[in-house]
Amino acid sequence: MDGIVLLKEDHKTVEKLFKQFEKAGENAHAEKRKIADRVIGELTTHTWIEEKIFYPAAREAAPDDKDHVLESVEEHHVVLWMLSELKDLDPSDERFDAKMTVLIENVRHHVEEEEKEWFPDVRKTMGRNRLVELGEQMEAAKEKAPGDPLAVPSADR
Repeated sequence: MDGIVLLKEDHKTVEKLFKQFEKAGENAHAEKRKIADRVIGELTTHTWIEEKIFYPAAREAAPDDKDHVLESVEEHHVVLWMLSELKDLDPSDERFDAKMTVLIENVRHHVEEEEKEWFPDVRKTMGRNRLVELGEQMEAAKEKAPGDPLAVPSADR
């Protein structure tokens, strides 16, 4: 699987979780906690492999896209801090649903920009073989990803 396909698969996984969260009832606290915990794990791993492997390779292959990478890292920073706050927030807290909604909006915006504006350029610039190589590296790196959102490099900016 090439790197862009892998990242898009991650995006689909998270989007399914977002939809489950949005469909959960107002008082479905246990279900929302379970979904939020999966979202935290998925997004922490995803941002880590993007920052450690994909973004540096994309930036090297397409130096003109530097601004997109920098913006994406800043979006990650916001998302990672929200994840860290959600991790310790009781789902019955009145801020839980609001925080999750803002997280969902931020991630959907980020995904849309990546998939529609940036990934097509990266695909043209890198080519299939390099993307397959990156996909293999990212898949292998998922096991090494930290569990704590604040351990992802952009959280510390």
